[in-house]
Amino acid sequence: MLSTSRSAGPTGTAAPSKSRRLPLLGALAAAVALVTGVTAPAYAAEPAPAPTTGGQADRHLPALHPELDFAGSTVAANEGRASTAGVAALAATQTPGLDVSSYQGNVNWASVKANGARFGYVKATEGTTYTNPYFAQQYNGSYSAGLIRGAYHFALPDRSSGSAQATWFVNHGGGWSRDGRTLPPALDIEYNPYGATCYGLGQSAMVSWIRSFSDTVHARTGRYPTIYTTTNWWSQCTGNNGGFGTTNPLWLARYGSTVGTLPNGWGYQTFWQYADSGTFPGDQNLFNGAYDRLQALANG
Repeated sequence: MLSTSRSAGPTGTAAPSKSRRLPLLGALAAAVALVTGVTAPAYAAEPAPAPTTGGQADRHLPALHPELDFAGSTVAANEGRASTAGVAALAATQTPGLDVSSYQGNVNWASVKANGARFGYVKATEGTTYTNPYFAQQYNGSYSAGLIRGAYHFALPDRSSGSAQATWFVNHGGGWSRDGRTLPPALDIEYNPYGATCYGLGQSAMVSWIRSFSDTVHARTGRYPTIYTTTNWWSQCTGNNGGFGTTNPLWLARYGSTVGTLPNGWGYQTFWQYADSGTFPGDQNLFNGAYDRLQALANG
């Protein structure tokens, strides 16, 4: 049975209080430093400068609420939800996992693993000012529990360049190491939670922004980022560009019993976010293959 609470974990742990979910934008308790090397999976916290909305050029833009933005936070409102009946049958050939953000607070990863999850993506950053204050607990905790984990960035293409946001991401959690337990860094590019669907960018400009982000992550980590999106958003905002399918794994969001039509350029999805609540905290996902294929993806 799917639960009705996005933030309740499989053990029924209460959701973080409003004050914990909505920290002031003017300060963060801690930020985190880039994971490097296969022998150092832990992600250590260190003091960070107070985040801002992005400087002089952003004064006309709405104030940010990054603690409310996560992979799929805009999907249901724009595309709705459908029945996920039949998804469970895919567990024999696909591998279950989840994604979380600061919205979930501290996650009981041992319970998540016991309930069948084998991988997790964790929100690390947004724009060029925000870092998830729960990132260290979520990223390190999933690793310690035996999950294959990865980090993702929530894109704000109207705030700064793709290269600038990729640099912020890699410097604050979006790294990769060939330890067999770290997924490619991921770019969450979806409906704008602050205004115009495509962030005020034309289709060619959006493609250029994504390309800049992708190339910078590749230059810094050796891996092209997984791209999280929906077919509808991709079609509208990139003109259904087909230029990323040969390099970037697809993490498709569609809340229903099938993945449906894929964005141009991809012949299959690598990950499928099929529901925004369920057995695990946060969003419910399937990797399109058996566990050994997931390990192969982690190893590059």
